[in-house]
Amino acid sequence: MQTNLKEAETIAIAPTSAQLLKIGQVATQSDFSVKTIRYYEEQGLLIPVVTRSPTGYRLFKPAIFNRLGFIKRAQSLGLSLNEIGEILILRDRGELPCGMVRKRLLLKQKTIHEQIEALEILQSELQDILSGWQEKPDRDSFDRTICPNIET
Repeated sequence: MQTNLKEAETIAIAPTSAQLLKIGQVATQSDFSVKTIRYYEEQGLLIPVVTRSPTGYRLFKPAIFNRLGFIKRAQSLGLSLNEIGEILILRDRGELPCGMVRKRLLLKQKTIHEQIEALEILQSELQDILSGWQEKPDRDSFDRTICPNIET
């Protein structure tokens, strides 16, 4: 059964209470715990997809799953929740945030490259230290150092 565009817009804009999900349902149907979903709401990441019932229960629109999926993927790519929040704000304003996402990923890639270079230097330094390792260094250095193997 096909839904026409006008009906789809109505559903997306104003879901009925039958279409709204409680936090436990969202947690069961996603890879997120109730605690994580609450935290994301407190951080403002779920603003357009969550409302409160008159009794205070969190009620989520079905779009919550798309939003949670984006958050999970963005985190797996190394973006912080603050960065993700900025991207979601742009999207919530009706803009496609792909340019911002690309800029953030390029910065992340540069940072990772710099970290890899630093780790390679450290690995080389450790290799040099370990290749000249002395299990029983000179007794003369005992009084001047804690471990002469790394203090030379």
